[in-house]
Amino acid sequence: MAENLDYAVEGSRCYGNKSANCDKYGRLYDWPTAMGLPSKCNSSTCSNQIQSPHRGICPEGWHLPSQAEWNALPSHVQASSSCSDCGAAKLKAASGWSSCGPSGSGNSYLCEDAYGFSALPGGSGYSDGSFDFAGNYGGWWSASEDNSYHAHYRDMYYYRESVFFSSNLKSGLFSVRCLHDK
Repeated sequence: MAENLDYAVEGSRCYGNKSANCDKYGRLYDWPTAMGLPSKCNSSTCSNQIQSPHRGICPEGWHLPSQAEWNALPSHVQASSSCSDCGAAKLKAASGWSSCGPSGSGNSYLCEDAYGFSALPGGSGYSDGSFDFAGNYGGWWSASEDNSYHAHYRDMYYYRESVFFSSNLKSGLFSVRCLHDK
């Protein structure tokens, strides 16, 4: 998908609880919601319920990328052979980031969108109802569970060239990108 998912479902939120942010960045989801799994998966392992590929809340014919599918992305767009996770500039939308500019603009933080991925910085949210970093940061869930309380995701910062891979609390709110089934 060339945009963050904006499917209104129970458990999804607009950044700052403002619908204009859903229009701009798509919705934020906790991991069980993104996966179409029960909320008890926030605090227990649900790996036996994960399909391959796993559709979750993605439209028919699409699925949440697995950790392996997300891992393949940076190698296709890396900026240099010395940086295996670089290439964020080539994935970031040309506008929508707080501090970005096209190649040759003199801006040290580039947003080229060279592949039409159009990554937008939808920020993140927390189970306590607070939000952080819209315009500066984007995080996207994977279909891969780390443990009872954590799942894997990819993220990008406006000031970094790398596309990071980590795990976070499943109750955290991140964006979703769906991948077309092969």
